[in-house]
Amino acid sequence: MVMKKRLRIGIVGCGAIGSRLAKTLPKDLKNDYMLSGLFDILPQKAFALSKYFSNKKIIKSSLKDLIQSCDIVVEAINTNHAREIVQESLKAKKHVLTVSVGQLLNAQNLFKLAKKQGCKILIPSGAIAGIDAIKAGQLVPFQKITQITRKPITGFKNDPYLAKKGINLSKIKKETVIFQGSVDQAVKAFPRNINVSATLSLACQHKNKVLVKIITSPKYKENSHEIEMIGAFGRINTKTVNVICPDNPKTSYLAVLSVIQTLKQFSSGVFVGT
Repeated sequence: MVMKKRLRIGIVGCGAIGSRLAKTLPKDLKNDYMLSGLFDILPQKAFALSKYFSNKKIIKSSLKDLIQSCDIVVEAINTNHAREIVQESLKAKKHVLTVSVGQLLNAQNLFKLAKKQGCKILIPSGAIAGIDAIKAGQLVPFQKITQITRKPITGFKNDPYLAKKGINLSKIKKETVIFQGSVDQAVKAFPRNINVSATLSLACQHKNKVLVKIITSPKYKENSHEIEMIGAFGRINTKTVNVICPDNPKTSYLAVLSVIQTLKQFSSGVFVGT
C-alpha cells in the first residue's frame, strides 16, 4: 500500500486564524497535512504558538525560510503585505491560501503568475454564505449585489478610517451606518474588517455592481452579513450571523472554519459549492 504524502503547511501570521489552524492540523487535518513552519513579524507570537508543538524547528526567521519549508503557504496576517507574500510564494512554486482577500482586488498579475507556475491561490469563503450561488448567478446578466454588514462597536476600535471621518464610537447610541460605498472603497477603508466584500467581488467578477453598507450599534453582539443578488436567474438572499472569534473581535469564527474547510477540500480534490 502506497502511503499518501502529506503536504507541508507554512503559516505566516500567528494571530487568531493562524493559531487556530496550527492547532487543528495535528487533529482534524493530520492525514493530509503537517505543520512545517511558523513565521510572524513579531517573533514572540511564533514562539508562543510553537509551545504547543514538540518540534521547535518550525519557527522560521524569515518569510523566505518559511516558503522554502512548505508546499502550501497560508497567509493569515490580513495586512497590506499580503500581496507580497502571495507573490513570493507563487514565484517559489508554492500553493497559497490567503485570508487577505482584499489584496487580490485589481491583482490579475497574481492570478496569471499562479497559472504560469502551476500553482493554486486558495480563497476561503470567509464569514458569508452563498458564494457558490453567486458564482453561478454571474454567468447570466444580473443587476446588482447588495451587502449589509453589521458588527459590534468593539470590532471597529481604533479604526483609522473612522478617526479620519471624525466618527466617535463612544457617542454611538443606536444603529448607525458608518460606511456606504463600493467594494474598492470598503476594502480601502476597512482592510482588516471587510474581506467579505472582496470575496463577493471576485465571485461575481463585476465589482462595480457590488454595494457595501456597514452598520454598527452598542446592541450588536455578533457579526452578521446579509447578501442580496438580483439577476436573470432570479434572486439570492443570504444572511449569516457569526459568533465572534474569541481571539479577535474583528474576526468571525466562521472565517476561521472556512480556512480549515478550504484546506480539507483542496487535499481531497472534491470542491463542493466553492
